[in-house]
Amino acid sequence: MSFSAVVVAAGAGLRAGPGEPKAWRTLGSRPLVRWSVEGLLAAGAREVIVVVARERLGQVDEALAGLEGWKAVTGGVTRADSVQAGLAAVTAPRNQPVLVHDAARPFVTRTHVDRLLAALDLADGAVPALPVPDTLKRGDSLVDETVSREGLYRAQTPQAFRLGRLKAAYRRWPTGEEPTDDAAVVERAGGSVAMIPGDPMLMKLTYPEDFLMAEQLAASRRIVRMGLGIDAHRFGPGDVVWLCGIRIQHDVGLVGHSDADAGLHALTDAVLGAIGAGDIGEHFPPSDPRWKGASSDQFLTHAVAMLTARGGRILNADVTLVCERPKVGPHRADMRQRIADLLRVPTDRVSVKATTTEGMGFTGREEGLMAQAVVAVETPL
Repeated sequence: MSFSAVVVAAGAGLRAGPGEPKAWRTLGSRPLVRWSVEGLLAAGAREVIVVVARERLGQVDEALAGLEGWKAVTGGVTRADSVQAGLAAVTAPRNQPVLVHDAARPFVTRTHVDRLLAALDLADGAVPALPVPDTLKRGDSLVDETVSREGLYRAQTPQAFRLGRLKAAYRRWPTGEEPTDDAAVVERAGGSVAMIPGDPMLMKLTYPEDFLMAEQLAASRRIVRMGLGIDAHRFGPGDVVWLCGIRIQHDVGLVGHSDADAGLHALTDAVLGAIGAGDIGEHFPPSDPRWKGASSDQFLTHAVAMLTARGGRILNADVTLVCERPKVGPHRADMRQRIADLLRVPTDRVSVKATTTEGMGFTGREEGLMAQAVVAVETPL
């Protein structure tokens, strides 16, 4: 089922202790807000609206680099104001589901989303909820009374609604009163809200100790995968060679259906291999005239987009070029920078090396050149 999502990341998060607002703190080396956006995109969101404080707008592009299908908007003074700003930016029809999620709950998955969407068949809204397991006391320094926990649940996010129903409910909410969550807004407007089984993994990071626990959970939910790519092209007529995205003047060219950039072709295959997505020929068949003379940048960009859509990211890339000529050394820095730009990683995560075969084989006879690439990627389990 198609759905949109609003991720609320505009709060100050003061209870998390000194430092950056919690949505912008790192978890597993990535900003907390990225976890929620990645999770919702991986679950099939057609668009994710990220609501941030005005002073954080400049950070969003960096925090969500490589992700597609999101848009940032400025939040309001209260959470309710921020949610409504996000809802106003949703482009979906009124009857389409929208999920509202707090950036401070990083471990949202497709399973959570699917259960919420299914519950909307029977109600105006749906929330994941966990029964309260602890004995409840009311009081201050002394206990005034013990409160029955029967029928009490802890509501979590994301919470799901039909877009038009939630927007209408917010219009009816009393001015000056702050709702505790979005389900309360729909309830006040007379709507029905279903409860689905909650998940302890949908924990909200509120206090410093929550981040310590979340770091351990984050490490257990990611896996490192390796990919290997090899490509070779023969020399032919021409005076330009493309290698690792860099145009190099040469006394011959490389023969291929596209621009014959063996470095980027090997990298593309390495990324595709790391996620089990076949090879470059499956995605860009040489028989397809669209790729005649095409820049290989788009092949690598496509592979990285597939990785990103699965919630993955590049950790590092290592390219080895095997040729007698052209000499790689004068162009190495430019190659590393170009690959880093295409992979959207820092330059120090990219290596470009060159070697020869001491005059042996087709590369030694200068009949062509070869490239080998190895990449490490991190993906959800």
